[in-house]
Amino acid sequence: MFDLVLRGGQVVDGTGQRPPYCADVAVSGQKIVAVGDIAGGSDGPAARTELQIPGLVVAPGFIDTHVHTDAALLNDPQHESGIGMGVTTEVLGQDGLSYAPLSPENYRAYSQYMSGLCGVPPTDLDMSSIAAFRSHYHRKCAVNTVALVPHCAVRLSTVGFEDVPLTGAALDAAKDLVREGIDQGAAGMSTGLGFFPAAYATTEELVELARVVAEMDGVFVIQYRFFNADRAEGLAPVAEALEIGRRSGVKLHIAHHRTTPANPGDAEGLMEELDRAVEDGVDLTLDAYPYPCGSTMPVCRLPGWFVEGGPEAILARLRDPEDRARVEEFLEEINGPALGHTSWSYIGSERNRHLEGMAWSDVAAERGVSVAEMMCDVMLEEELHCGLTVLPPLSIAVWRQIEADVVRLLNRPDYMVGSDAIPIGSGCHPRAFGTYPRLLGRLRRRHGVPLEQLVHRMTGNPAERFKLTGRGTVKEGNFADLVVFDPDRIDDLASFEDPRVPPVGMPHVVVNGQLAKRDGSCTGVLAGEAVP
Repeated sequence: MFDLVLRGGQVVDGTGQRPPYCADVAVSGQKIVAVGDIAGGSDGPAARTELQIPGLVVAPGFIDTHVHTDAALLNDPQHESGIGMGVTTEVLGQDGLSYAPLSPENYRAYSQYMSGLCGVPPTDLDMSSIAAFRSHYHRKCAVNTVALVPHCAVRLSTVGFEDVPLTGAALDAAKDLVREGIDQGAAGMSTGLGFFPAAYATTEELVELARVVAEMDGVFVIQYRFFNADRAEGLAPVAEALEIGRRSGVKLHIAHHRTTPANPGDAEGLMEELDRAVEDGVDLTLDAYPYPCGSTMPVCRLPGWFVEGGPEAILARLRDPEDRARVEEFLEEINGPALGHTSWSYIGSERNRHLEGMAWSDVAAERGVSVAEMMCDVMLEEELHCGLTVLPPLSIAVWRQIEADVVRLLNRPDYMVGSDAIPIGSGCHPRAFGTYPRLLGRLRRRHGVPLEQLVHRMTGNPAERFKLTGRGTVKEGNFADLVVFDPDRIDDLASFEDPRVPPVGMPHVVVNGQLAKRDGSCTGVLAGEAVP
């Protein structure tokens, strides 16, 4: 007898090559054991659990290639935001930001630095290695997790939160940490050059670390540079990322690369430089999410001199009148009026919790100060435990054009989907609850995208890139990570006004053979594993 049979659905197998076809899917233990016409037994049902799903699609569970749920999964392992939208595997350690390998002291300090992005994880965990990090998620949360070695942790563990070169013995130690992390199960390494201490790096440092990743056959995931352009050998941010790929030979993956309100409609122009690099031999993939604006933590808006030394040093500078005046001038000069076109997504304390969802321009006006001064005040009051969401463009036409651009990019076989989910705070970005149903629902229907192509970008494509053996396709012998949805009804309901609403049209999700979501509700089963 099978453990589970999904009966009468339309299988979209994740390869991108085969149109939907009618078949039953049978599961025993963790694995798919049959795909086809599965007859019932003469003495009763063929499985302990049978779900009749005529008219619904059975697809591989979605693999989210870019999330910031490292702490969220530890604090709320049920993870309704991811499971709710069909995600069965998440790639952690993004943008060089995560918790291992770190000493207990560095773990506590960097948790504070990252708190506006991830929330606050339990303080007593062993994060001294990637192996220890992976153990905190294995069979302890609802989704599978993939680890990357985070560049910031590597720097903290070798030269600290300091603006110093990573060379000589320190560079050798950093390389050893990358090798050890991949040996212990990481799929590669990540860096984010809008975050510190990673953004203190030179291009040459990044090339040296990427060479180790290439030797280990891992993926080097990069959010390109926003700070310290003088470290980039005169290269623009995208050009620097591509140069790292050229000189190291690494499998390069560029995170959330799409058009913005500054260049809507220029998807082809966006890719010209990257396509030339691929012709030159760079092994490149990319991801994107279907929204016109992003979300992050306000500490990442601060320049390198201001954050050097870590959280305590940042708070001391926020209290210092001269440093405050200097950084406020920097913020206003760099951002201009756009600084106010932002809202507080997450506030750590009850004192200021009412600010969640409020536009920065409104909070500043209410307090009678400039937007930059208000931002610094709140960061100080919250001891950095605060996050932001950039508000969407006022023009609906611009918003829709960016959505169309993302769909056009996802037509490319080198693209996949990464939600960039940050599921904390009442004012969080809706992408944490809506990315996958938004693409499969309104945007697929609006733009006439073949279902099998879009599912491939969410499943088979990332499984192949990150070497997730036995996942990403509906195939006998593969792990039973599956999602069941109604192709005519599926849609996102999460909005900027009400961002934590789960989608419709996705009744069932299976992780490693167990129902994590049934009839639209999470089951509480924590079957996720640390993979590959």
